[in-house]
Amino acid sequence: MTTVTAPRSDNRAQKPLELFGTDRLLDDDERDIAATVRKFVDTRLKPNVAEWFESATLPREIAREFGSLGVLGMHLQGYGCAGTNAVSYGLACLELEAGDSGFRSFVSVQGSLSMFSIYRYGSEEQKLEWLPKLAAGEAIGCFGLTEPDFGSNPAGMRTRARRDGDDWILNGTKMWITNGNLADVATVWAQTDDGVRGFVVPTDTPGFTANVIHHKLSLRASVTSELVLDNVRLPASAQLPEARGLSAPLSCLNEARFGIVFGALGAARDSLESAIDYAAARDVFDRPLSSFQLTQEKLANMTLELGKGLLLALHLGRMKDDGGIRPEQLSLGKLNNVREAIAIARECRTILGGSGITLEYPPLRHANNLESVLTYEGTSEMHLLSIGKALTGHAAFR
Repeated sequence: MTTVTAPRSDNRAQKPLELFGTDRLLDDDERDIAATVRKFVDTRLKPNVAEWFESATLPREIAREFGSLGVLGMHLQGYGCAGTNAVSYGLACLELEAGDSGFRSFVSVQGSLSMFSIYRYGSEEQKLEWLPKLAAGEAIGCFGLTEPDFGSNPAGMRTRARRDGDDWILNGTKMWITNGNLADVATVWAQTDDGVRGFVVPTDTPGFTANVIHHKLSLRASVTSELVLDNVRLPASAQLPEARGLSAPLSCLNEARFGIVFGALGAARDSLESAIDYAAARDVFDRPLSSFQLTQEKLANMTLELGKGLLLALHLGRMKDDGGIRPEQLSLGKLNNVREAIAIARECRTILGGSGITLEYPPLRHANNLESVLTYEGTSEMHLLSIGKALTGHAAFR
């Protein structure tokens, strides 16, 4: 007769994602990249983020540090870029956003919007001029698509570019532009007589102005700006030669959305881990807060949604690496993971009680930031309608 002995439990408290064993789904390079970025976030960024959030600043020198870390345009090939796979880029975004959404936003805008627009649609001269500097953090880029009256409907943009001999003259206003006041170069999208076109605009061009947006309640450790183009004259060589129509900027947004699918989970993970640590150290009625059933129910439910979100992100990442991801599938990822991340951050705040409203603990800061993430790169409503169109064949937003 054979006796089967159950595995012995050492009652060791586990990290939330250990329950899902997601590390087993990664290769050595992917694990190493995630660990390297996490160490940088823990040692360089987290000790300063409360101060930067409270003062609404992000030091410019961080760009070069991100460049040295290798995360700027890391998923692009050549021109000083690391050339990693999509999953590695996603994991880096997760670790950056565990520090703050502002950090991931900087890297996302630099790599997936500014650099990708030049990489995918630019001339060889434009690539050689800008991509190596942007990859090293020696230059900072921004992406001018959204306007004060046109967010979800960029086709209605009023910014125009008209021919004047061999030159282009740009006039218009762009709004909610991350990195705008830090940027050395802007990719600006404008209406022309031949449809929407993109332009590489050095920010020292006469007529180009960037105005910082103040009094933000979200993404405070990030620079957000209004761009004003007043008769900005550009040579013909400033036009992105391969960008024709609105599909070009929308493809850039898809690149950025992919980073958010992973990134939002970093904010959720950091919130959850901080709540678990707090609950273990906080005594209530002579017992650790973590020993109460209601607390454990909250922690278990949040862990479940975090793990499911990461499994979805990894699946979408593998699909992207195989070249088979569609915009509506990115909508599934962004809609679910941002929605669950903000719910987790808010629930974690309840576990921290009164302490949770201070910058000593991250959940409420993450929740505030995720209010912006919920809106940019497509609102939840637009992603719902994107999924709805895929399911029914009808574009409800037209």
